[in-house]
Amino acid sequence: MEITNPLPPQNSDFEALKTGLTEYNESFTGSVFTEKVASFVKDDSGNVVGGILGEINWNWMHIQGLWVDESIRKEGWGLKLLIMMEEYALSKSTNNIRLETTTFQALDFYLKAGYSVFAELPNMPNGHTSYFLQKQLRI
Repeated sequence: MEITNPLPPQNSDFEALKTGLTEYNESFTGSVFTEKVASFVKDDSGNVVGGILGEINWNWMHIQGLWVDESIRKEGWGLKLLIMMEEYALSKSTNNIRLETTTFQALDFYLKAGYSVFAELPNMPNGHTSYFLQKQLRI
């Protein structure tokens, strides 16, 4: 037996670790529905000028990122993307959403959209605060 030094993993090693963790977790939770999902805003040429990335896991949608190019910000695209993702989550019987944002990103945007802060991590990244938010879509 040996412990390897911390390095970028080989894909096969990383997958073996993920498989082991999934099998262990599902021994307690049962089989877990997992799905990655994304929606994009594309210009007339088909270029991505915004989008939202998410993953459903353990009956929660995790918004992993939402970005809208500065050229089209303040036109409502971010809220449209967020609402589409919320509606998609509901279509998959997923009533809860979580996400993270930082002081230089979109905290006010998410608060206005009905999300609430449940935790803060100061100095993440250095000199800023990360906020962890959640929203229950239906009771």
